[in-house]
Amino acid sequence: MKVAIIPARGGSKRIPDKNIRDFLGKPIIAYSIEAARETGLFNEIIVSTDDETIAATAREWGATVPFMRPKSIADDFAPIIAVLKNVVEWYAVEGRSLDFLCCIYATAPFVTGQALVDGLKVLENSSGGTAMSVAKFTYPIQRALEIAGDGCLAMVNEEHLLTRSQDLPEAYMDAAQFMWCRPGAIMAAEKSLLEHGVAPVVIPTSRVQDIDTLEDWDRAEILYRAAADRAREFAE
Repeated sequence: MKVAIIPARGGSKRIPDKNIRDFLGKPIIAYSIEAARETGLFNEIIVSTDDETIAATAREWGATVPFMRPKSIADDFAPIIAVLKNVVEWYAVEGRSLDFLCCIYATAPFVTGQALVDGLKVLENSSGGTAMSVAKFTYPIQRALEIAGDGCLAMVNEEHLLTRSQDLPEAYMDAAQFMWCRPGAIMAAEKSLLEHGVAPVVIPTSRVQDIDTLEDWDRAEILYRAAADRAREFAE
């Protein structure tokens, strides 16, 4: 059985009602639910939340909320691995076996059904327990700058001061869209799924925007509109 799990706790502080805030005409969580439904892969699409309003919105857009998330893993410090373990344990108690679990983030309007399909294929062909969406950094992180104690700029990695950008290895960031997991890898992880091997599912940088602040939100809406306009131009 394949299950999509969308974590969406309540009480967001930096962006109030973040997981159900309107994003270009519909709650942002709706994009994740619709992408999951588009794939036709999932036996169930569930939302893990501690908030009744989020639960109602999730149901309205086609997901289910078979149980409410325990308060002990619904605060600012609860790691995603704890949320995933809670889901796997709930299915075990229900006597229902899981083959794959796909964690799709609630604030990922750029996620597509095709990317989710591709992610499953990556995991199936991988020796690890997880496949995660990533994107390339657009600038070599080895040449990053910081503001030092004297208020001046300094290299984070001074050893790369004279290294040419093309001679540095590519680095990747978490695209914050989805993770495909084998239940065994989830339950065996102590702190991170990286402990048991994570395969990359590379997403175009143009379709990636982490949303942590209102400025991020505004940028995401601009990028989404631009992508939609380009798609319409190609279709005409």
